[in-house]
Amino acid sequence: MKKYNIDDIENELKRETYKSKYNRILRSTIYGLIIVASIATIIASLLMPIVEISGTSMSPILNENEIVVSVKTKNIKKGDIIAFYHGNKILIKRVIASASDWVYIDNDGNVNVNGELLNENYAQNKILGNSDVEFPLQVQDNKWFVLSDKRDITIDSRNSEIGCISNDDVIGKIIFRVWPLKKIGSVN
Repeated sequence: MKKYNIDDIENELKRETYKSKYNRILRSTIYGLIIVASIATIIASLLMPIVEISGTSMSPILNENEIVVSVKTKNIKKGDIIAFYHGNKILIKRVIASASDWVYIDNDGNVNVNGELLNENYAQNKILGNSDVEFPLQVQDNKWFVLSDKRDITIDSRNSEIGCISNDDVIGKIIFRVWPLKKIGSVN
């Protein structure tokens, strides 16, 4: 039978105490991480959805594979860039007109809203494009008329396939680019 001296017992007690503290700290760290991840997921999905840009319809402002943060808000105005559901895809376009506005686009792609020509320094290749809607067009209640910045290659509210966007389909207003890191910052 092995005899234990007081030092062996104290060392064993210290080891067990350390092990117990370590396990408690490890458990509390894991619980903390789970709570933080849960809160981040809830915020990201309900309040500030994160969207990856696919396609080039909003270049050079937003390019393919960039990641942006949107915010759910009722305060959307003309000129804002929004993300919205179209079928099972998420599209990103610029708001041109809101409910009850009259939109007219001429054959050269010049956009008039309520009789005023828009100064669209962000638009590339201003053309009427692939349009099958009749102008002038009045935007219905609770809807938005949206256009791409790169108008020669994409479809948007000029085409009945997309048409005017319902408030219910809007994911949020694009406010911030988080990827790539060298371009991190607000989106205008």
